[in-house]
Amino acid sequence: MSTPIAPGGASAPSQHSSSPRVAVVTGGSRGIGRRAVARLAAEGYAVVVGYSGSQDKAEAAVKEAVADGGQAIAVRAHIADERAVAELFDAAEEKFGGVDVVVHAAGRMDLAPIAELDLAVLDDLHRTNIRGTFVVAQQAARRVRPGGAIITFSTSVVKLSFPGYGAYAASKGAVEAMTLILAREMRGRDVTVNAVAPGPTATDLFLDGKDEETVARLAAQPPLERLGTPGDIAEVVAFLASPAGHWINGQVIRANGGII
Repeated sequence: MSTPIAPGGASAPSQHSSSPRVAVVTGGSRGIGRRAVARLAAEGYAVVVGYSGSQDKAEAAVKEAVADGGQAIAVRAHIADERAVAELFDAAEEKFGGVDVVVHAAGRMDLAPIAELDLAVLDDLHRTNIRGTFVVAQQAARRVRPGGAIITFSTSVVKLSFPGYGAYAASKGAVEAMTLILAREMRGRDVTVNAVAPGPTATDLFLDGKDEETVARLAAQPPLERLGTPGDIAEVVAFLASPAGHWINGQVIRANGGII
């Protein structure tokens, strides 16, 4: 079941040409998704913050967007649950009148050598990253309005082939395949479909479990000699979502500072 959270006193926009474009952002309560929420809200989007875990963080993302003059609600939905995801999109349509942009930033990362990974962990990882992406993409394909954009998330590790990332990279390779196929299936709809594939980026998900030496080594790999930030990636998302980025379609954008 979805649980809408709306700022006090907010009202749905009237349905006319001055209504804002509407973005659904999964994984919008933390990391890159949270920063994408703020960036799109600053551009005038009405944003639906999809989350599955922390209600407090989702509420904070909504408050931040509203404080910057935007409109936002948060809706709980596990991305692998097709009914919950349908309700997430229903909430966007009921509150704001439709969906123009979908940013699918939700996912999980479990690391271990292939020889050692528990297969139950593999199943959970793929349920979230592969099935979850498929479920969100399916609703997005049915609902995004002409002129809109669907943005999924892969990882530069698909090409970097870091040891220990076998299961995670495999799941994101599936995301890339789905994304490129969906772009072609959307022919005639005037909707773009692209994947953003960050390199090492300073999020809690990335930093968790890594010692300072490992982080420093990864930060030194790009020619720009630093980790990416959620803000770096949110800028790519904002461009792909905007009319300025509408000629970019069916691509995987490796936003990694030149590491590959």
